Amino acid sequence: MVLWGGSWHNGKMIARKYLYLIALAREKHFGRAALACHISPSTLSAAIREIELELGVAVVNRGRSFGGLTREGQCVVEHAIRLASTAEGLRQELRSLREELTGHLSLGVIPTALTVVASLTAAFARQHPQVNFEVRSLGTNDILKRMQQFDLDAGIMYVESGIQQQLFTVSLWEEHHVFLCPMESELANREAITWYEATHTPLCLLTPDMQNRKMIDAIFSQLGYSAEPSLETNSIISMLAHVSAGGWSAILPENVLELIGVPAGVKVLPLTEPRFSSQTGLVVAGREPWSPLLTALIQTAKQLSQPPLLSPAA
Repeated sequence: MVLWGGSWHNGKMIARKYLYLIALAREKHFGRAALACHISPSTLSAAIREIELELGVAVVNRGRSFGGLTREGQCVVEHAIRLASTAEGLRQELRSLREELTGHLSLGVIPTALTVVASLTAAFARQHPQVNFEVRSLGTNDILKRMQQFDLDAGIMYVESGIQQQLFTVSLWEEHHVFLCPMESELANREAITWYEATHTPLCLLTPDMQNRKMIDAIFSQLGYSAEPSLETNSIISMLAHVSAGGWSAILPENVLELIGVPAGVKVLPLTEPRFSSQTGLVVAGREPWSPLLTALIQTAKQLSQPPLLSPAA
């Protein structure tokens, strides 16, 4: 959900100056915040001073540059974010009563789901063509944090992570890992490969902060092995490119390849001993009632789930 810079705010539920403060809290820089709001830095500074005069407290630590929010300022921002989110939800509800859904949905998506998420966004767009999407590639912790800050409407991540955080989840895809190697590799003649054998190849894996990498490391650990990749990256595209170039092999969810296909010069092998799978799906903060846009997104996710595997928060 975009809380500033657009033309959606036309009412009096939250004064525009508080949206400017939200932008400043996010950007941590007067110039960047002003640019995000499409105003001049002087207009932004004047709006902040107006808030301080109105509330009788300092909300920003001023110096030659932005010095952060005061304790009171942080409190003001938190309340403003909640109010802005409520105002946007009300506008969506009113629009849905008189016409088809319109608006903006922002999704945080773990890197391993960036291709498969297109099946969800495409299905939603067919039903609600007037809704715009923003898809951001983020790690699990960033998704959870930004959802709490109302910077994201929903996330696509491992369902287990959502359940641990007591969020509302809809399981969508079962994920199986596969081994990718260059065609010129001796392994390309195999029909399958074990996890143990995979440790004896020059591996390219996601960086250790990524949830998928943590899962792979956990599998190796359970088997008494350890993976020592010679290349790490936080980009799936980079992984595929390096395998295609011929220097490395990789371990990735098979779902990554379903929509974009297998890169040239790459052989895909099933990983055995053990066979491992996990669930990826839609994760939404809080409970009903959700905004009309989120309600519609959840409904689309349920329709895609075969069979339906709905897991409400505990």
